[in-house]
Amino acid sequence: MPVKKPRYKRILLKLSGESLAGKSKFGIDSEIAQSFAKEIRKAVNLGVEVGIVIGGGNFFRGLSEGAKHMNRVTADHIGMLATVMNSLTLSDVLLRNGIKTRVMTANSMPDFAEPFSHAKAIEYLENKQVVIFGSGTGNPYFTTDTAAVLKAVEIKADVVLKGTRVDGVYNADPEKVEDAFKFDKLTYLDVIKKGLQVMDMTAITLSMDNELPIIVFNFNEPDNLKKIVLGEHIGTKVEG
Repeated sequence: MPVKKPRYKRILLKLSGESLAGKSKFGIDSEIAQSFAKEIRKAVNLGVEVGIVIGGGNFFRGLSEGAKHMNRVTADHIGMLATVMNSLTLSDVLLRNGIKTRVMTANSMPDFAEPFSHAKAIEYLENKQVVIFGSGTGNPYFTTDTAAVLKAVEIKADVVLKGTRVDGVYNADPEKVEDAFKFDKLTYLDVIKKGLQVMDMTAITLSMDNELPIIVFNFNEPDNLKKIVLGEHIGTKVEG
């Protein structure tokens, strides 16, 4: 039986920091981190080049209740540091699973990671190393969704894959609304006009301007990432 070739050569995987925390909703669940590595390894073993952006919400969010009395810039800087902690964690668990990685940050912190360079990032990806991008865009007032799309554009990724705990984009929160229905496909303008919670509007418009498709899927379902890179329709696809 012939081996299927991946549909996507290079992907940008966007993961939430909260998903690393598991049921505790804070910190890092080692079993979940291990499951992340297992799913990412399946894509890597297919020859797919993988870049990753992970949020920091399991430690701190600049727009969280706990940050409401803080200066927004300071709060966002703390959030950026949280993404670096998660990036280093993910790098460690991937390395322990035999996957070579590089952590690059938008802000200079040479003792922990190397500064982002799109040329070096592409070089690492071509050498089959997973590249994890920490500290968001390096600027306050921007989400890690926007950072994910920006990095995807810079590294010339074929698609942004947003891993969540639900199986796509719905017209309402499926965990709260019983008759919420899922969209199989959407255009960028659909997302904007309907105000759908795919990514923030900056990320959506940046994707639209660069004709970069986004797929929202359930990352917790085993093999979903592998199925997507092989071309199966999983989750909700947003494109022009």
